[in-house]
Amino acid sequence: MKNFKRNAVIITVLLFVCVAAYLNWSYNNNADNTLDSQTLSSASPTGASPSANASAEPSNNAGLFYEPDTSIDTAYFDSARLNRQQARDASVATLSTVSETENASQEAIDAALAEISQIAERAIKEAALEDLIKAKGFADCVVYMTNDNITVTVPEPAEGLEAAAVARIMDAVTSQTVYAATDLTIIPVK
Repeated sequence: MKNFKRNAVIITVLLFVCVAAYLNWSYNNNADNTLDSQTLSSASPTGASPSANASAEPSNNAGLFYEPDTSIDTAYFDSARLNRQQARDASVATLSTVSETENASQEAIDAALAEISQIAERAIKEAALEDLIKAKGFADCVVYMTNDNITVTVPEPAEGLEAAAVARIMDAVTSQTVYAATDLTIIPVK
């Protein structure tokens, strides 16, 4: 019975991690498709480019008229997410091995299962926070959470990261997590 419970918890946690990864992937693909269709639909009948039309609209980096900066290199952000997920998967595999060891004490098994659960919860929170930060006007971002601090990596605009942008990130982090503003590190990527 003990092995059944342990395996059920491990499978449930891994299922949550997979669902979170799929939802993040699905959301990003839907957002890209939505942006592509919005860009195409904003083209004028005279054949002017969408960026020519966008210049006539307000550009305050928020709201309906925000046209994302397509010049950013998303490869960094994709690579960072992949590295984060691979490290997380390796940690879960190691903890699963510890929890399945026959000679392991019940305390070690419980600690490993608790850590697996915490990794899954952190993955879900990171994905939700990334979506929220993107909704606040950033083209892309990667969030790393630890027990002590949180790091948010965003693309740096040509004019630099403004105080208003930092405030939007800080608001998202402090309103959705238990981290204080002093626990937050923002890294702009060129």
